[in-house]
Amino acid sequence: MIYQAAIDFLYSQLPMYQRQGKTAFKKDLTNIKLLSNEFENPERSFPSIHIAGTNGKGTVAHMLSAIFQSAGLRVGLYTSPHYKDFRERIMINGSYISKRKVSSFVSKVQAQIDTIRPSFFEITVVMAFDHFRNEQVDLAIIETGLGGRLDSTNIIMPVLSIITNISLDHQSMLGNTLRKIAKEKAGIIKKGVSVLVGEKQSETTAVFKKVAEQKKSKIYYAIDIVSEKKVETNDQKLRNPYEQLNNRTSRAAISIWNQEQLGKQISEQVLEKGIKNYRLISNYIGRWQVLDHSPIVIADSAHNEGGVSLLIKQLLEKNQPTDLHFVVGFVKDKPLDKVLRLFPDKAHYYFTRAKIPRALSPEDLKNQAGELGLKGKVYKTAKGALRSAKRNATANETVVICGSIFIIGEVI
Repeated sequence: MIYQAAIDFLYSQLPMYQRQGKTAFKKDLTNIKLLSNEFENPERSFPSIHIAGTNGKGTVAHMLSAIFQSAGLRVGLYTSPHYKDFRERIMINGSYISKRKVSSFVSKVQAQIDTIRPSFFEITVVMAFDHFRNEQVDLAIIETGLGGRLDSTNIIMPVLSIITNISLDHQSMLGNTLRKIAKEKAGIIKKGVSVLVGEKQSETTAVFKKVAEQKKSKIYYAIDIVSEKKVETNDQKLRNPYEQLNNRTSRAAISIWNQEQLGKQISEQVLEKGIKNYRLISNYIGRWQVLDHSPIVIADSAHNEGGVSLLIKQLLEKNQPTDLHFVVGFVKDKPLDKVLRLFPDKAHYYFTRAKIPRALSPEDLKNQAGELGLKGKVYKTAKGALRSAKRNATANETVVICGSIFIIGEVI
């Protein structure tokens, strides 16, 4: 099977959450356990760090990957979803899994597809674990997809669990309160395995504490390990607030790693090298990615209340609302009222959609936004919307592409 045929098969034959939404979400671990067993449970062959959370988990995963790579380790990294290339999901030391290996795995899994009927995500998870085993990684950094308790990645037994933060997202599957969502994310906490929580939030602290006590797991909070001053002193060039939060969480994780002697000790010099160069070392794209400078064009995958709130806060520190041009598109199965209220009403808007069935029509988005005072035009494609925004913006203004991750994937 050639690579493109393999990818077309995965997209067309198997349910994929990012494209289809809730119908592709599996609410138990039966299939993933069966599928992993067919491949002799590759997840048991390497140590791992498991990362869940509403926002920041992908960034923390990349930061940690860069730090451990800087220490000389061979590091597997599994993240989702992808922006442009399916192989972004499965990397070792910043290099994508090869097309040949993707094709080979899809060919081998055909029989299991017929009998087990796994989802797109379940297949990619086992593909990643099989690849990491075959390539003999020293450590794998594994990011959850949705939730945690019933996420397909939750068959691993990590050496450390991390929950970055909790915000409202995927409420129809995870619950409509922060406490309910926290309970689902806390499902990655394993018996006797320490858990690090990136942000101490009043609504979720009791939830994490209770689960940690039940599992006899030690619980840490990043703010108790790494001070604000430590992050600011060493990271003057960080330009967005959530990157600083993720920086603190990553530093705290390394502190725990060293303290609990989970593997090779990470020196301060190695830590700083990894943090400073994590975008390059870990092949990190799509989050606060600067695409142009005149005007400044930033692509960022902020799409929920927590992410958009921090994005807007950062933008308004250096820009007047009238100097901001937003190219926006969302999916149609998420409540947008609270998210849209965060956008400044005096900015310029270019409403569009990604080329997926799950995308919200730009006309509907314009109507919802208009009710909140956000004015703009409708564009059929993200690229067309971006071209218009760049034409309209002066050299000193800022264009921001945000919302659906597929919008970002179409323009970067």
